[in-house]
Amino acid sequence: MEWLDSVMLLGLGLLSGIFAGFFGIGGGTLIVPAMMLLGLDIKTAIGISVMQMMFSSLWGSYMNYKKGNLNFDEGLWVGIGGLIGAAFSGIVVDTLSAFVLTILFLLLAIGALWRFLFKASDVVGVRRQNPNKLVLIIIGALTGVFAISLGIGGGLILVPLLSLYLHINSKQAIPISLFFIIFASISGFASLAYHGYVQYVQGATVGVASLVGVSIGIALLRIIDAKKHRYALVALYALVIAAMIQKLLEF
Repeated sequence: MEWLDSVMLLGLGLLSGIFAGFFGIGGGTLIVPAMMLLGLDIKTAIGISVMQMMFSSLWGSYMNYKKGNLNFDEGLWVGIGGLIGAAFSGIVVDTLSAFVLTILFLLLAIGALWRFLFKASDVVGVRRQNPNKLVLIIIGALTGVFAISLGIGGGLILVPLLSLYLHINSKQAIPISLFFIIFASISGFASLAYHGYVQYVQGATVGVASLVGVSIGIALLRIIDAKKHRYALVALYALVIAAMIQKLLEF
């Protein structure tokens, strides 16, 4: 890598880490469009993104656990589902074209934007007690197979689903989502590496930088209120949608 490329990857890792800690999305929502705008194809971008997720999700979940923000039991069952679903990510990436993957990415972003813009409420009612473990596993598996295949970790899909099923706001769903990404990213990384879609040097560079970013993101999450956090999510999804539409026009 040229030194300028290294600086860009470090900067991207820092930003993706902040996004991971603040939005629980693994950072891929930023990395995949950014890598594509830099000229990489979506499959290579997905491999780099998933490798970064392992770094940020492990460190971020450790921080959330130490601060008492992580519901370990709920996160564990969702994570087990993610481990199962993400194992099929390499097959999905190997089978679908870059155009189809980009369309799926765009549709998921539009769905999440609709959820938080028109369906979400900052008053979510009574949190669901003793949630069904099988439902949590199914949510994790479905998220894992599609999210890791798109290089986005899962928060883009998982945060709205957890908010809906557990009756929690987006801010409360973030630690569970980030914990889920540990399982999904490790499983997805193994699958994508086997199929030859991982660039190790670039992925490690972005991943190491994201360790600093995720610490910043978690600190910001602690001080923001739920309503402002939802507005931030809406802005994020709008930017992602704009970037992916631009990329689709290039096909």
